[in-house]
Amino acid sequence: MRSLYKIVLAVLAVLALATPFVLDAMQKVHDQLNVVYVRPEGGVDPVPGENFATAAAAIMEHELDGRTGWRPNDLPPFGPSLGADNNSNRQLGILQALRESVRVFKDHLTKVSSDVFDANLVSADNNLRNDPRKWMFPSAESRYREAIRNLGDYVAGLKTNPPKSRPINGRNIELIRLVQGWGDLLGDGHAELYKTDPSWFQIDDIYYKVQGYCHTIAHMTPAVEIEYRRELSSRPQLAQLFAEIQAPLERCAMMKPLVVFNGRDTSMLANHRRNLDIYVTEARQKLYSIREELEK
Repeated sequence: MRSLYKIVLAVLAVLALATPFVLDAMQKVHDQLNVVYVRPEGGVDPVPGENFATAAAAIMEHELDGRTGWRPNDLPPFGPSLGADNNSNRQLGILQALRESVRVFKDHLTKVSSDVFDANLVSADNNLRNDPRKWMFPSAESRYREAIRNLGDYVAGLKTNPPKSRPINGRNIELIRLVQGWGDLLGDGHAELYKTDPSWFQIDDIYYKVQGYCHTIAHMTPAVEIEYRRELSSRPQLAQLFAEIQAPLERCAMMKPLVVFNGRDTSMLANHRRNLDIYVTEARQKLYSIREELEK
């Protein structure tokens, strides 16, 4: 009996030691996302709005259909406050950036002045506002899947004759609002990462939430480049800025230390918050420059 007890303890110890490495490996695989953008082909251009909606839907679908699914509403021991909190906080950051992107899409990119809102985008925006920690009545997953369907219906509506959906209008003044919204998100991320005295238990939560911001913006930016390709083709400086923003966003989105350390400026340990902030600040500065260029 005593031997069995020792074996059980040994197995539990091995599992406890292996869990962080398994979660780390699974996270690195999950973080990779390949969005299929609709590009001009054979002289036929994508319908304005198609790529933006497709990218937004793909980002959320990936979080729901990944190997671990939607984490923030999981129950212990897999809930957001225990072993899987890194992915959970990253998904909360992804959701926040996606909410802002779809809101601007609905309020500005597809609407001018007294125009009516697109019904499918209103529904998608509302469904993305569901509490990410609710697991029933309704569950977060059910509402977010409905948002994906709303975005799909929006794309389908763009292709009817006459169109039932409102396309992106292509005006710079509305694009400025999106760039400003993304800049504000990264500004929030910079402020969180640059705090001098965060709680030890908040360090990795902040790190991965901000990483979620970068993930969403990194995959939405190519969609914006396609949507506004005519404007970018006539303004090389603007096109160059959009090209340059991709590298810091992608690096920010994919940095995955096994343990998020919070070493001091002269410590032998890394300060991963500040390391991530380098890329956040670079991307934010590029967004600021894009906004300046759009305002000319």
